[in-house]
Amino acid sequence: MGLRSPVAAGLAGLVAMTAAASGAGMAESCATCHGLDARPRGAIPRLAGRDAAELAQALRDFRDGRRPGTVMGRIAKGYSDAEIDAVAAAIARPGKDR
Repeated sequence: MGLRSPVAAGLAGLVAMTAAASGAGMAESCATCHGLDARPRGAIPRLAGRDAAELAQALRDFRDGRRPGTVMGRIAKGYSDAEIDAVAAAIARPGKDR
């Protein structure tokens, strides 16, 4: 059966909205090192203007030990795939969401 009930559709929408909101909240912690509006000072990579898929893959690579880093591997280990996708989308999204 390919149809979803209105309740299931509503719950799916709520889950998506919650993930987006939590992604924006989690992305705020990135500003500590990567700068406000994802524009860092110094040698820390800039996140602003990067594609969400690129950011998500970088976080997964840090988390899974495929990409070396000083702090990012430890930070990324705490994120699920869904949280990584939400954070990457929040950072990549232009505007005042972050």
